[in-house]
Amino acid sequence: MLFKTDRFGMFIHFGIYSINAWHEQEQMRLNIPKSEYIKNADIFDPYNFNAEEWVLFAKESGAQYICFTTKHHDGFCMWDSKFTDYKITNTPFKRDLLKELADACQRHGIKLELYYSCPDWNYKHSVNNGGSHQLPKPNPGDEPNEALYIQYVKNQITELLTNYGKIYAFFWDIPPVRRDKSVNELVRSLQPHILINDRGYDEGDYSTPERDDSASNFTRLCEACQSVGYQSWGYRKNEDYFTPQSLISSVSKILIKGGNYLLNVGPDSTGKIPQKSAEIFSAVGNWYKKIYNSIVNTKYIKAGDFEYTTKNNSLFLHLPAAFGCSGAVLKPINILPKALTFLNGDEKIDYKVEYTPVDYNGKDNSSHLHLYNIPAEKYIGENMVIQMDFDNIAEVLDLFKNETDDRIL
Repeated sequence: MLFKTDRFGMFIHFGIYSINAWHEQEQMRLNIPKSEYIKNADIFDPYNFNAEEWVLFAKESGAQYICFTTKHHDGFCMWDSKFTDYKITNTPFKRDLLKELADACQRHGIKLELYYSCPDWNYKHSVNNGGSHQLPKPNPGDEPNEALYIQYVKNQITELLTNYGKIYAFFWDIPPVRRDKSVNELVRSLQPHILINDRGYDEGDYSTPERDDSASNFTRLCEACQSVGYQSWGYRKNEDYFTPQSLISSVSKILIKGGNYLLNVGPDSTGKIPQKSAEIFSAVGNWYKKIYNSIVNTKYIKAGDFEYTTKNNSLFLHLPAAFGCSGAVLKPINILPKALTFLNGDEKIDYKVEYTPVDYNGKDNSSHLHLYNIPAEKYIGENMVIQMDFDNIAEVLDLFKNETDDRIL
């Protein structure tokens, strides 16, 4: 279930902007006239695209769902829409890429989320001035008309939510200046089970912090998103890539507090996911698979210097990436676990309840649970997770008193 058991997804930004390999917003950022930019559609031919490869790569890397950009701000449609000629089936590629991707997702049990941009820098009736991520002024020949554009949007989302199977979530991008609840009402009427983000025509069901893992208020569902590249979400030739360590750290901050995480890759203009992007995504996904049990159906706890999750009779210690020590004294825990498991690898970690020098405070010098021989140096690129099983978890949690967050994550 999305946002419950399915917590890690692959975001895919793909469109005709991949041809110039600069940025998915190049039309606006480089001030390219529409008459020039649309020529990219005439040569767009992602002949290396293979839906099976994309989906199996996502699945093997630990992703449980895919979010795909059906239409980005440039207005180019990656499906065979009947309401525009500006679409992938009118390129040399000719095929309905979204249909192939949706079918592959269904075959392999990968859930599909669809991204759709509210701004549209191509459609003549789009209201492209006055809001975020908009052109500074309408294109020559445009006839901005909000009512006509909203009808166009409704026509297209009807296609997307009717012709491509079950869609689990809908990711609007860039909230319009004026909201219109009838748009999301249409989305829900077409797929009643669907979840809708907060960047569309009303507040939606979940928040979407972008390139921001500092969000701490999880009063509603949350799906954070980040790209493997620092410069761009679409394919960029000279990209500056985040390290797996930095991304794993970011993902962990969101997952342990109950959020979902979308990690983006941008295929090149031939439809291939760049090797570097694939390597980074796999590194994050392989870590996610190892620690998965520690973030599903758990409660979050912050106690002293450490963060934990808990469920059943298990307490999971989440150590930050590049944890700089081979041991940890877990105050205020003074109960010995009946078993301890290191989720990142097969190494054995020793543990005992004892009085250590760091326990000294000159007053009531108590003993606490001491974990030692943690293989921190070997796993310096990962957030380490240690599972501790107790006979009675209630006794342990009582030690934390008011430090627990009782919301099921």
